[in-house]
Amino acid sequence: MKTRKRIYRTILWICAITTAGMFSFSAGTSGAEEIPKKEGWDAHESQTRMHFQDNEMEFSLALILGATANGGCEIGEAFVTAGRIEEGNAASWQKEWIATAERAEARGDTSLEKGHSISARKQYLRASYYYRAALISMLPQNPLFRETANKSRSLLQKGGKLLNPPLEYFEIPFEGYLLPGYYRRASEKPEKHKTLLMIGGGETFAEDLFFYIAPLAHERGYNFLTVDLPGQGLLPLEGKVFRADMNIPLKAVVDYALSKTEVDPEKLAMFGISGGGGFVPQAAQYDKRIQAIAMNSAVVDAYTLFGAMPVATMTEEQMQGFSSFKENTIRVIAWRWGVPMDSISGLVEANRGFCFDPAQITCPALSIVGEGEYADPHVQEQQRMFLQGVPSTTKALLVVTPGEEGASNHCLTENRSIMSQVVFDFFDEAFDSFSQ
Repeated sequence: MKTRKRIYRTILWICAITTAGMFSFSAGTSGAEEIPKKEGWDAHESQTRMHFQDNEMEFSLALILGATANGGCEIGEAFVTAGRIEEGNAASWQKEWIATAERAEARGDTSLEKGHSISARKQYLRASYYYRAALISMLPQNPLFRETANKSRSLLQKGGKLLNPPLEYFEIPFEGYLLPGYYRRASEKPEKHKTLLMIGGGETFAEDLFFYIAPLAHERGYNFLTVDLPGQGLLPLEGKVFRADMNIPLKAVVDYALSKTEVDPEKLAMFGISGGGGFVPQAAQYDKRIQAIAMNSAVVDAYTLFGAMPVATMTEEQMQGFSSFKENTIRVIAWRWGVPMDSISGLVEANRGFCFDPAQITCPALSIVGEGEYADPHVQEQQRMFLQGVPSTTKALLVVTPGEEGASNHCLTENRSIMSQVVFDFFDEAFDSFSQ
């Protein structure tokens, strides 16, 4: 057996209808400094050092750089921007990412005026994500918050129209308000295609999810759909915060997806990252139209997981010891759960009832988690609850991706290639088995 550091570890829950298997990749070296684990689970723990000493900034930079392959970032622009940012300073982060976004947007305008649609599209897409990056540490009461988010949204729409097939913006009516999102069909041809519904977690905008995975889905022949659920995007500004019954808004999303004639109802997959690792399986528990799910990673009970987070039980005195960047990101998470931003410890109780029953999951289900995050015993316990709780007839799989290949952070922000390989191979194999 190869050593833990030299294999791509796959952990299988062997079911009555499946056969055992294990696959591995040859070892590689990351060439990056390892960061020691701290006590207590921190979803934003960075596993490698790229630029910042501030751990929260470092995690956020990895998230942005990870979007490079999907058109959301240019490495040179990202590192020049990072070099201008004052360590740990939220205002500096916001200022510099907005400045970079404005430059990319202006380049896009120049190209579009001259009829260079491909160049314009690429600039607009990066500008959209750079505006989004500025929001990571921006408090909702900041006058620039809504304006910056709307810039990100409008530029993704503008650039998305220049794709072929185009990216479409939509709004789903739900309980008297609208769930905004994006849809891109796999092909202009009328036949039905497999479809990915991509769902985010506690800090995401729908724009994030396009840059997280949409181009990777398209090149594999998937229709792509993503949406802001209550608690995400700008919806908390309307008082629409996270709710324990996320399966209800997700039912509306599935209804919308299946209203499209090119969506194959037998090949409908849903993938949730971060808190979405709880929302998605909860949806599958109640809605059997969902044919396969993936989680990064499984969150069987968010209440117990939040209770293990030191940041979720912080006092105001402890918060004062953080950088303004980290402090702001924590306060924004509280806001999204409807918790007063000066009472962070309320996050634990706010997550009571955010759970799913693995025994009710009947479709193929994958949990994927980076090695660095999986090292935490609280994360391991959530995966154990998932694997041991599913019925014996359910194909359930846990894949732990290797830190030595730069696939170790929360949500695998820094290696979308390995993430997409595992996720789409799982979905494709599940759909292929249905037709056999």
